[in-house]
Amino acid sequence: MGTVIVNVDKVSFYHGAQRVLDKLAWEIQAGQKIGLVGPNGAGKSTLLRLIVGELQADAGFVARRVAQVGYLAQTPHLDASRTVWEEALSANAELHHLEAEMRRLEARLGDPAVYNDERQLARAMAALTRAQEEFEQRDGYRYESRVKQALQNVGFAESDFELSVGVLSGGQQKMLGLAKLLAMQCDLLLLDEPDNHLDLAGKTRLETFIRTYPGAVIIVSHDRYLLDEVAEGIAELEDHHITVYQGNYSAYATTKQLRLLRQQQMYAAQQKEIARIEAAIARFEYWASIVIDERHIRQARSRQKMLDRMEKNGEIIEKPIFEREKMGLELNGWRGSNKVLEIVDLDKVFPGEGERGRQGEGERGREGEGEKIVLMGLELLLWHGERVGLIGANGSGKSVLFRCILGQEEPTDGVIKVGPSVRIGYYAQQHQTLDPNRTLIESIWDAKSMSEHAAVNFLRRFLFPYERARDTVSTLSGGERSRLQLAKLMLSDANFLLLDEPTNNLDLPSCEVLEQAIDDFQGTVLVISHDRYFLNRVVERVVELEDGALTEYLGDYTYYAEHKRH
Repeated sequence: MGTVIVNVDKVSFYHGAQRVLDKLAWEIQAGQKIGLVGPNGAGKSTLLRLIVGELQADAGFVARRVAQVGYLAQTPHLDASRTVWEEALSANAELHHLEAEMRRLEARLGDPAVYNDERQLARAMAALTRAQEEFEQRDGYRYESRVKQALQNVGFAESDFELSVGVLSGGQQKMLGLAKLLAMQCDLLLLDEPDNHLDLAGKTRLETFIRTYPGAVIIVSHDRYLLDEVAEGIAELEDHHITVYQGNYSAYATTKQLRLLRQQQMYAAQQKEIARIEAAIARFEYWASIVIDERHIRQARSRQKMLDRMEKNGEIIEKPIFEREKMGLELNGWRGSNKVLEIVDLDKVFPGEGERGRQGEGERGREGEGEKIVLMGLELLLWHGERVGLIGANGSGKSVLFRCILGQEEPTDGVIKVGPSVRIGYYAQQHQTLDPNRTLIESIWDAKSMSEHAAVNFLRRFLFPYERARDTVSTLSGGERSRLQLAKLMLSDANFLLLDEPTNNLDLPSCEVLEQAIDDFQGTVLVISHDRYFLNRVVERVVELEDGALTEYLGDYTYYAEHKRH
């Protein structure tokens, strides 16, 4: 057994009147790589913030036995006015202040009033020596080289170091936050969905980073492929408590199912024994009432104490829950045209830097004379019933292609033909199909006319309680916005789905529901995704967008990855 570096002891936490964690106990050992999973709203981010010290428990305590704990929030806290290099250097504020103090003391030594005064000079020299010794003890003289190596390890080239943090994509900001933690040489890293917005190359780098990191890593992620690759244990947060499983995500899923089956057997056996004891108590109490025999009364009390003791000692086995409430997504679809989409020789060129913002965050293409070539001679043909995965690096033009298909972007050249009996349903990565100022009920009415009662009941299918129905979209979490967007998609009567990163922000049970809904869908699907587990589950063909053109692979993600390696 390894050294325990964090001990979460009977921690309870409330958000207002809502109970989030209840007497939660968990030990984290040195060097462990643990995946922290659980449904949206279970309290995973809250638990990480309690461990790092951003929040205080209402009961119990968190004991940290390590010098340095690094925390990467879902949205990293970065200074948009700094360059990548400046932001990375700011990781160790104490070292930064110490270096500034050394410079101040060095400047003081050059002051005539100091170097001409023997006592002042001696004090300044002593202070500088102490600062230099502390700086050396903290390995400060190698700090810049560590920062440079950290940035390169997470995918930044030296040419990126002078980029403004404000122009980075969401994935690049995550990687910058990770580089800052790497430069700090933390004993424990707490990573809250670090893979969101990363492309496939970024996820591969993240996997390598976690596997080779010398310290312990706790990672919250909904990417099952990633958890299979890096986790040696899974900690499941559910019903305010935590349960730890050995092995990766696949091992956890199997072990949990077996545990529930065993619990069901033990529960049934215990309930049978409890029923037998309760029947005996009732029998002895009945005899005592008839005969008024003290012996029968003692026997009834003895058996009642036995039941009370079981309850007091926590020996009562709870009935296992095999099927928890999940969103009721159904994508029905209909046949429509046999040839769903045909794209011939498609070009998309943006005139220059002034139009860059139209491409969307991080979009890039080939450089021409003052122009950006994003799509070039692109060809694609989709038939009814196909499930096709569209992949490519961040900025390769995937979202631009979607906007061209939807008619939101005018192609520079080429032809896009959508079948005459095709109705498109669109899921936007940044939830642009939702109006943040509309209520949830109004959002449903935007998709389909129905009574208020019917709209509220429909929202319940997507795990929105009655009291949330009149909240505005702006108050929703990322996972809730994803579910609302899927609810609207269900009402769209579409037979051709364009899905842009639909699993981002969804918890694992919701991802499984979406996968099954796509499997049952009587239509065609073109999906942009970096979720490799999801791609393996739903697509039968992969098209990769690279340098403005598509390359086709007739299989799932694993087939694509194997052929890409060769």
